[in-house]
Amino acid sequence: MSLHCPRCHSPKVASFHHAMKIGAAIGTLGGAARGASAALAGCQAGALIGAVAGPVGITLGSVSGAILGGLAGSASGCALGAQLGDSLDRYVLAHNLCLLCDHRFNLPA
Repeated sequence: MSLHCPRCHSPKVASFHHAMKIGAAIGTLGGAARGASAALAGCQAGALIGAVAGPVGITLGSVSGAILGGLAGSASGCALGAQLGDSLDRYVLAHNLCLLCDHRFNLPA
């Protein structure tokens, strides 16, 4: 299904996703911050698991637990922020622009 302008019915429509991009960026930063706090728990869990291999295992387990905690937090925050931004783009912000008559419009609800 192609998108048509409601005013002139032209199929030449550009869609902008500003809120989705901003939401993804903010979500990534928030997720990274959440991941950093979860990294402490990841360090402790990694150290406990790595304790079987001795001091080297504790160090590697701590570092890998912190890295994985930060990455998981960033990825989940980015996904959540992008979904929220996409909803804002679709239903709140006029993110579609007709290239012929310059009419801005939302998708139908």
